[in-house]
Amino acid sequence: MKDQRPLLPITAWLPSTREEMDRLGWDEADVIIVTGDAYVDHPSFGHAVIGRVLEKLGLRVAILPQPNWRDDLRDFKKLGIPRLFFGISAGCMDSMINHYTAARRKRSDDAYTPGGLAGFRPDYATIVYSSILKQLFPDVPVLLGGIEASLRRFTHYDYWSDSLMKPILCDSGADMLVYGMGENPLREIVRLVRKGVPFSNIVNVPQTAFLLPERTAYKAEKMWSDIELAPYDVVMHDKKAHAANFRIIEEQSNRWEAKRLLQQVNSALLVVNPPYPPMTTSEIDASFDLPYTRMPHPRYKKRGEIPAWNMIRNSVNIHRGCFGGCAFCTISAHQGKFVSSRSEKSILEEITALTQVPGFSGVITDLGGPSANMYRMGGADKELCKKCHRPSCIFPSICPNLDADHGPLISLYVKSEQIPGVNKVFIGSGIRYDLLLAQKPDKQRKNKVNAYLEQVITKHVSGRLKVAPEHTSDKVLKLMRKPSFRLFVEFKRKADSIARKHGINQQVIPYFISSHPGCELIDMANLAIETKKLGYRLEQVQDFTPTPLTLATEMYYTGLNPYTMNKVYTAVNQDDKLAQRRFFFWYQDENRTFIRKALVRFSDESLRQGLLGTSPKVSGRLTESGKKRNRS
Repeated sequence: MKDQRPLLPITAWLPSTREEMDRLGWDEADVIIVTGDAYVDHPSFGHAVIGRVLEKLGLRVAILPQPNWRDDLRDFKKLGIPRLFFGISAGCMDSMINHYTAARRKRSDDAYTPGGLAGFRPDYATIVYSSILKQLFPDVPVLLGGIEASLRRFTHYDYWSDSLMKPILCDSGADMLVYGMGENPLREIVRLVRKGVPFSNIVNVPQTAFLLPERTAYKAEKMWSDIELAPYDVVMHDKKAHAANFRIIEEQSNRWEAKRLLQQVNSALLVVNPPYPPMTTSEIDASFDLPYTRMPHPRYKKRGEIPAWNMIRNSVNIHRGCFGGCAFCTISAHQGKFVSSRSEKSILEEITALTQVPGFSGVITDLGGPSANMYRMGGADKELCKKCHRPSCIFPSICPNLDADHGPLISLYVKSEQIPGVNKVFIGSGIRYDLLLAQKPDKQRKNKVNAYLEQVITKHVSGRLKVAPEHTSDKVLKLMRKPSFRLFVEFKRKADSIARKHGINQQVIPYFISSHPGCELIDMANLAIETKKLGYRLEQVQDFTPTPLTLATEMYYTGLNPYTMNKVYTAVNQDDKLAQRRFFFWYQDENRTFIRKALVRFSDESLRQGLLGTSPKVSGRLTESGKKRNRS
């Protein structure tokens, strides 16, 4: 693809070299942000957001992207010593997920590096960067942030080492951690630091965590109640205690008015303050309205495009947070379950600005967020939300207090396509069809469900509408916190009907996961049959990858459901995981022999015939015992 980046002056970016600092007349930076990603000045990249927020506060902010940690560490020294602190982020992904597949194989590419090249960040990048800075500049405070730090703020299971790891503050040596979306805590930290308050005395800022070397140094805060988690040395040998800890962590992380959490780690005490309330519209607007160039730094011009930027360069984020609560998803652990939405004015102004960027084709590739259809949704009565401790607003059923009106989204879509220079607006984020179809008919009418579906399918899909049923087994879906597969079938029927009505060719493309906790081989056989009956040969699939601080990961590690303490089967070894994955691709010749042998154990000829025979029709569905039961 031809590089059509605008010829902006180098000073349009935050400085990332000593020469750029000199050009600005800086003798030092106030804050240096170290990131595992290449420097892209776009609101989808955390280092750019935090850098611009700090700049707005009047600070001199420099960016140190992807420093070399394997040589004499000159990269860590080249920008000098910051006046206030170093900020560290592993990047837009946990570094281990960035590096390794679900089979623990090393990836050969990195979407957040120019040219997609791998090898420009270390494993456990947050720990490595922080340890180096503490070695070089022991007296300079180090503040952790980003997704990796958020997900690893407590004692957590690490899939890649197959072990429980201490809270990341212990192994990194950093002074403080900001979890979640960091604008509000950072503003308060900067205010205190400017007053001369040392980092060691900053103990009451919401949405931060710190480590006390001794338990005796702890002082309770009048504004918060405390909950003490089982200590590290206990959970190391007691999986039930670790599972019980997770339930507390998840519930408190998703509360409007949460409690402070404590955990003893050897002689030290981890203190995690409650989160800030959800960002207001004006607060989130202020973050997105900062003067981003929306481009990669010019230093990468000869190194090739950055795949992650190329994917989102023409997309616009309309909200943060997700109240879906999926068991395998990290969004609520990082962004929280309460949705914070931008104003329509802020979104439309960003789209207008995007049309002025050289090379813009007139197509918005995605107008969405963590979920496509949660914009401006939340509790009708906020006082009820403040008392709620449900991890999901839509599972196991839609909360009666949830305002799920899709009218504002329809209005936003229509106004977006009316902006001069915009030819088409697509919706690339995943649509929660349970938020549409699990409502009662009167609520569907009130919340403009049919109008929304009609608008999206006829105006905003480029032939393939992607949704994520994830599985077909109700047993597995319950553990995933996802709706019954029958709802997907209903959604597909509605979508197909709308497409036929308007004479357009639209496909509904489902995503599925194998090896999720609770999923057995018989469940994958049933998945293969159910999807074959619908005419699918699956492509959009993945193996379950345990990521820190998710319910599914805790079930994978402990073998228990933390909310019931019931045992949960999980395919753990690679042979079992591969066996499950093969059922996705039942139609490939290389899998048919394996599947035929695997199906022998279920002693049901209709299953084999339904999957490997000529007819796609199956009269029933299998239970765990392999016996058929007719569907009502």
